[in-house]
Amino acid sequence: MKPRSPQSMQLYKMLLSRGYPESFCDLVTKNLNTDFTASRMIGYLCHYSDLPPEEIADEMLAILSDRNRIMQKKELESNNVEWNRILMESLDTDDETE
Repeated sequence: MKPRSPQSMQLYKMLLSRGYPESFCDLVTKNLNTDFTASRMIGYLCHYSDLPPEEIADEMLAILSDRNRIMQKKELESNNVEWNRILMESLDTDDETE
């Protein structure tokens, strides 16, 4: 796993200050270790003052699921761009042979 980002460290401190166990804070921030994911959790926590750990864990899983969908979408878009480039090159080659 990559090291925690600055936002992830801020999330860690936020969770600790709200009284969650250190092991729980560590687990959450090890999974939400980018600025994007940690910022989403910080935004979520700003709307609530006292959440059970289960709800935080559920939100963490939702954030990770969203991140995975975004990453998959970007990969598919990249593949599509490459496929279109290959098709265009193929069409350009066909024009030259005529």
